[in-house]
Amino acid sequence: HEPMYLFLSHLAFTDVSFASVTVPKMLRDMYSKDKFISYVGCILQMYFFIVFFCLDSLLLAVMAYDRYVAICHPLRYTTIMREGLCVLLVAGSWLVSCGSALLDTLLLAQVSFCADNIIPHFFCSLPVLLKLSCSNTSVTELVIFTLGTLVVIFLFIAILVSYGRIGTSILRVPSTTGLRKALSTCGSHLSVVSLFYGTIIVLHYFSSLSNSNDKAMIASLMYTAVTPMLTPLSTESK
Repeated sequence: HEPMYLFLSHLAFTDVSFASVTVPKMLRDMYSKDKFISYVGCILQMYFFIVFFCLDSLLLAVMAYDRYVAICHPLRYTTIMREGLCVLLVAGSWLVSCGSALLDTLLLAQVSFCADNIIPHFFCSLPVLLKLSCSNTSVTELVIFTLGTLVVIFLFIAILVSYGRIGTSILRVPSTTGLRKALSTCGSHLSVVSLFYGTIIVLHYFSSLSNSNDKAMIASLMYTAVTPMLTPLSTESK
């Protein structure tokens, strides 16, 4: 249980921080006439948003690997998921997330903004900021979105592969008790993964098919505020 508790503690901190980056400012703007944010504040908000978004994705992938080892190699679990490896996986997730966010921030800093701009969103989203730029951002957009897409797809495929092998192992379990135990071990994490990626893929993808800013904001609100709020309800200590 100890490795999963370590991962869950970081996931819980990430979800709280993820929502805290955008929700307080959104609530303030809802009840205030002065809806503004400085350039530095906007860049910082975007940076931490990317950090916790990437960290959430990485931790879910790490937890999928942990469940794979627990189901497919139960006798070697304590040997494989030793404390040093768990700390390394968490630390690596933090480093990759911070590095990815820093790269995106530095690339955004290379573009220029001509004057005061109105952000058609409730937080400083990277795609929105790139559209507001008055310089040529084609190369910057290509680099940012190519790297971002590759990372998200890689993590999603890693989770699918882990659960594919878990599913294969579960089908080999002869007893009902063993099958129930295997499902309870990974069921809560699978619900969190489905909630996180399902919200992003379904809502954000389909809203991007239209040019409606309202639909884009609703999709963003779902995975920035609603999903982190529902994650603790989907996660149980097994």
